[in-house]
Amino acid sequence: MNSPIESALYLIPSMLGETEASQVLPSYNHDIVIQIKHFIVENVRSARRFLKKVDKDIDIGTLLFYELSEHTDVSEIGDYLDPLKQGKAMGVISEAGCPAVADPGAAVVAIAQKQNLRVIPLVGPSSIIMAVMGSGFNGQNFAFNGYLPVKPAERAQKLKQLESRVYKENQTQLFIETPYRNEKMIETILAALRPETKLCIAAGITCPEEYIHTKTIAQWKKEKIPELAKVPAIFLLYK
Repeated sequence: MNSPIESALYLIPSMLGETEASQVLPSYNHDIVIQIKHFIVENVRSARRFLKKVDKDIDIGTLLFYELSEHTDVSEIGDYLDPLKQGKAMGVISEAGCPAVADPGAAVVAIAQKQNLRVIPLVGPSSIIMAVMGSGFNGQNFAFNGYLPVKPAERAQKLKQLESRVYKENQTQLFIETPYRNEKMIETILAALRPETKLCIAAGITCPEEYIHTKTIAQWKKEKIPELAKVPAIFLLYK
């Protein structure tokens, strides 16, 4: 029998793609998750599917879900933590990876911290950290920049700014793109940056289609660019 869990806001990492939960999540997470009845989630349907992957015997019908996406009005989420204030455990689940990291869940964690409520982050896959690990770049000084501008000219300008930080600050630069625009992003990177600058493409991390390769811009220009239109990817720059 599992030990009773604390009344706390548990930050529950999810898989980064079509991967079995047992491959990337410790059994401890399972023991926590099956005892929680209240979840704050980015997408209810995805969260239900994730929970069934964690334990097929979970009775989804007994659970309560509070949706917190990029479209949620943050001023309306103050009541989400009421079960926690009443002594119940709650969980936060992202669409993929770690909650509250490049994720709307950060808003509810901020409220919990402001109200001095217990917050417990659980271990699980982080595409950002795993990309740094696999790149061979500086892991002591790096910055995650989220999404870059969509317009080509603005995107190229931003890339040059990030490249400048690589050389001036010895800082690894990370950013992401919506999968269907990944190949356009790569085209812009190859056109805008110095031949000697290094680019790591880390895609499909922990999944069967995992692809993590580091080359200079000059070397990438000679390569056949991988097809990444449907694969989540992180791009990293370094010198």
